[in-house]
Amino acid sequence: MEHVEAQQHPIGLYLKVWLLLFVLSTMSYMVDYLEFQSYLRWFLILLFMILKAGLIVAVFMHMSWERLALKCAILLPPLALLIFIGLMTMEADFTFIVRSIFFGQ
Repeated sequence: MEHVEAQQHPIGLYLKVWLLLFVLSTMSYMVDYLEFQSYLRWFLILLFMILKAGLIVAVFMHMSWERLALKCAILLPPLALLIFIGLMTMEADFTFIVRSIFFGQ
């Protein structure tokens, strides 16, 4: 039987990712410290959160080195859920507007 060793990734890559995660977390905390308000605050917080989650999934869960089929199997269902949530949000707004017009509020 042939013995196959797993590929090892350089430790420098992990250290750089940890540093970048630290920087993104610091920037996320600075949003609150600098007292950003309204949509800018929520946009920045969500942006930093998505960037950190993407780094963790790509590097620490080894998704960067996986096959396309595995990436699609893991990443497409949450993407479909986000699309459905967006569609339901638009439908809810439309229903609210129609009811407001119909009931004369």
